[in-house]
Amino acid sequence: MNIDSIKRGIVLDHIKAGRSMDIYKSLHLDELECCVAIIKNVKSNAMGRKDIIKIDDDITIDLNVLGYIDPGITVNIIEDGVIVEKKHLELPERLTNVIRCKNPRCITSVEPELDQIFRLTDKTRQIYRCIYCDSEKKKK
Repeated sequence: MNIDSIKRGIVLDHIKAGRSMDIYKSLHLDELECCVAIIKNVKSNAMGRKDIIKIDDDITIDLNVLGYIDPGITVNIIEDGVIVEKKHLELPERLTNVIRCKNPRCITSVEPELDQIFRLTDKTRQIYRCIYCDSEKKKK
């Protein structure tokens, strides 16, 4: 299989195998006018299998969404066909409008225009808590 290199854009590498479509939907990549390539189940020495997403345009990516979905992703910024910057992600300390509070008594259930804000309270167990009601949300 041959996937052309890109001249200017972003390559999301080291995505856990099978997670690329979650990222595609969460970042709304279907709304872009540029080419987006999803490469699934690529052989990887370090990971066994991985997914890759290539975006043939210089767009703004929400690193918090990526870090929440898969903190092992590497974001490569490409200019003139060369990687000019690599960003290694971690679980974000704070999430805004990425996940929703499931507590029916939370203020966000009554006031839907409020931002859904969660803070990371346990990095090891990947647990976030709503800043309004303190409900727990464990990352899947």
